[in-house]
Amino acid sequence: MSREFLKGNSLETPAQDNSLAKKTQLLDRGQWANKLEFLLAVAGTLVGLGNLWRFPYLCYKNGGGAFLVPYILFLLACGIPMFLLETAMGQFTSQGCITCWRHFCPLFEGIGYATQVVIAYAAVSYIVIQAWAFFYLFSSFSAEVPWASCRNAWNTGTHTDRSAANATTPATEFWERRVLGITQGIEEIGSLRWELALCLLLAWVLCYFCVWKGVRSTGKVVYFTATFPYLMLVVLLVRGLTLPGAVDGIKFYLYPDPTRLVDPQVWMDAGAQVLFSFGICQGSLTALGSYNQFNNNCYKDTFVLCLVNGGSSFVAGFAIFSVLGFMSYEQGLPISEVAASGPGLAFIAYPRAVAMMPLPQLWAICFFIMVILLGADTQFVSLECLMTSVTDMFPTVFRRAYRRELLLLCLCSVCFFLGLLLVTEGGLYFLQLFDHYVCSGNNLLLLSVCQSIAIGWIYGADNLYDDIEDMIGYRPSPVMKYCWLYVTPIVCMVSKTEFLLFCFICDSAHTPNPTMLGFVLFLPSNFITASAQLVERAPHVPRLCSGPGLDSRPGSPCCVSLPLSLPLFPVISSAVLSIKP
Repeated sequence: MSREFLKGNSLETPAQDNSLAKKTQLLDRGQWANKLEFLLAVAGTLVGLGNLWRFPYLCYKNGGGAFLVPYILFLLACGIPMFLLETAMGQFTSQGCITCWRHFCPLFEGIGYATQVVIAYAAVSYIVIQAWAFFYLFSSFSAEVPWASCRNAWNTGTHTDRSAANATTPATEFWERRVLGITQGIEEIGSLRWELALCLLLAWVLCYFCVWKGVRSTGKVVYFTATFPYLMLVVLLVRGLTLPGAVDGIKFYLYPDPTRLVDPQVWMDAGAQVLFSFGICQGSLTALGSYNQFNNNCYKDTFVLCLVNGGSSFVAGFAIFSVLGFMSYEQGLPISEVAASGPGLAFIAYPRAVAMMPLPQLWAICFFIMVILLGADTQFVSLECLMTSVTDMFPTVFRRAYRRELLLLCLCSVCFFLGLLLVTEGGLYFLQLFDHYVCSGNNLLLLSVCQSIAIGWIYGADNLYDDIEDMIGYRPSPVMKYCWLYVTPIVCMVSKTEFLLFCFICDSAHTPNPTMLGFVLFLPSNFITASAQLVERAPHVPRLCSGPGLDSRPGSPCCVSLPLSLPLFPVISSAVLSIKP
């Protein structure tokens, strides 16, 4: 397929798009006011909660400093090449993550839809973490932080020993009994936690007004939301390093254990963390890149932003484990018994440590403001990505006065009402299902394989190199091309196979109801990747009944050729392996 043919059949160029806008009185699509807005927006969405609570935990769990070996290898083999690929796709076409595929490879437009399914799930689920953080933030404005003592109505009233590893602490009871009111299992949804529902509503209202004008408003908001968390991180880091026991915590964080490198789980964790924390195959990079100037140096931006993201994860580990070392020192417990990941770190371990410091209210307020802003940046970009995809698909409908604002209002309202399930007393279990089955490395690995094959082999890596050269004036390193062609798809496919086998073996004891529910959540983003290929190709595929001397009348019996069903095979196999007894 020649490059001239691709250009002749591509989407409208920005100049044509503007001409269409003038004729039909459509609003301009918009661009970043300057390069800094783009860099801050991408940095804001990449440096999120995963950097704060997941990377440090994975580092200590998987061999300390030794974990950096698979992490850096995955970053070089998959993270940086896919980051450049997605950003370049958006910048070259000035289109979102669905319509950009109509230029590069229409047959694989389903990948764009699948990324939107993943990011829609993430938009509904991860904003709940902001609601929790708002609840803790408001609770911090008191004479005594409420998770510091056992003299509250939600406490069990039993004496707890701080030095006991299995003690029920005030911080744990505040989290489980006051905030969540958690039930015994996913079978018990329980009632709606109205205070959390109000916090969730507040989070959605803030997101709406930060995104409602598109990149014109988002580009200004990120000046604060993307930079202030770094200030808070530095403040908490300095405070943590001055605490007794901090050095022991940092040693525990970084002490290398090379024997862990033979464990496949270490490599799976590294791959999943790279893909998720770098926003790979979630559509956000393509959407944000589509608002760049055509000649923006996306190649240079890739290395800068990847360095910022990886460095932020590494530095966050010092801030977290210095405080955990202090907890270990104060309680006389091994650090392994006070360390936690995910919500347990942000809403139990760290608040518990803050309660032991002088002026706990101040440090709690700083910490939860940082958590809120880290989540807000990611949420802004998720909404912007969804909005970009819809408005680019239907520009004559939504690029008119107040149409975008109404669409965004409908989107936020639907997501809010869906999210109410996650602020019930059993909502934490559903959030864990979302995280494990949908917003996980499993989906992203499959999409990475499909995307690298579609661009590297079908569209052609050399053609994409020509596109990038048109934008920045020179060709990237040949290493990128070989990663798209060979390294990235092979590494991701091997990692996905190991991931599915690991889940099948290790989760065989799970009850069937949550497993089947998780499978239902898992299926759409995988199925749509293949089904969209069939829908796109079916009207054009030669029929077995076509040709000289054959009956080609409408309605004649014929069948679709076998190659069209081939994309379904990895999806079906993934689905089967995801069903656990």
